[in-house]
Amino acid sequence: MNDFRLPLGTIVEGLINYITETFGFLFDFIRAVFKGAFELVDVLLVSPPFWVIIVVAAALAYFTRGWKFTLGTVAGLLVILGVDQWENAMDTLALVLVASILAIVFSVPLGILAAKSKVASSIIKPILDFMQTMPAFVYLIPALILFRVGVVPGIVATIIFAMAPGVRLTELGIRGVDHEVVEAGQAFGASPWRILRQIQLPLAMPTIMAGINQVIMLSLSMVVISGMVGAGGLGAEVVASLNRIDVALGFEAGLAVVILAIYLDRLTAALGTGGTPLGRFFGSLRRRPRAVTAPGDGVPARMNEPVAV
Repeated sequence: MNDFRLPLGTIVEGLINYITETFGFLFDFIRAVFKGAFELVDVLLVSPPFWVIIVVAAALAYFTRGWKFTLGTVAGLLVILGVDQWENAMDTLALVLVASILAIVFSVPLGILAAKSKVASSIIKPILDFMQTMPAFVYLIPALILFRVGVVPGIVATIIFAMAPGVRLTELGIRGVDHEVVEAGQAFGASPWRILRQIQLPLAMPTIMAGINQVIMLSLSMVVISGMVGAGGLGAEVVASLNRIDVALGFEAGLAVVILAIYLDRLTAALGTGGTPLGRFFGSLRRRPRAVTAPGDGVPARMNEPVAV
């Protein structure tokens, strides 16, 4: 047997120890910010009576997909309430919302950068491959060391695990915009920022929204793993049911996770369509770009004519 062994694990351990000792103040600040954001969202979801949250969720459901989705939403939330998992479900929803928003804030700009620069894309893609193939449990080890036990390691691990599809689909959507439309904007003297804001992002919005949907779904898939590091919520209930071999508790907590997942999936998937009031609002973001003025003539060259893409 070969006695030679690459000390990769030892090197990574030394690096983590160095980062912890040198930048401990920075990680304490990040921990405070993430924990404060979670507690704020959690208070907003847990403090009101259950029927207030159900009414708000039903209103969002109606204005995105219509009355059938509304009935399903109300029924699902009442099931969560009926199995006594309401507060745990709201804790989990708060964690998912905070982690998803942070993952989207990081992933969309990175996707834009990758779409604009081939060098950046060639650097980001291997990192995303690494993030997606590395077992999610591995993220918890450095997260626990850097942020200690609690909800913050779960948020950090969720962000790392979930942001990859947001980056990939944002880049794909922007690269998929018709080059003729972009060249027309350049011909009328539009700046790169204006082309991005008024042409590329609106036309790429369906693909970007698909990426955001996947970010949220992957965030929910980390609920149980986050529960192992003290994040609480439905993940902690599932872990407790595993430790006690409690089939009833595991089924009830798992069913609550499924209901939240279906609701968030259908809600975000509908935002890019134009069939309902909220859908029409978000769908308008990807409609024809606004006018771009040609330099020097003062005459607006209309670019909001129908364009085949």
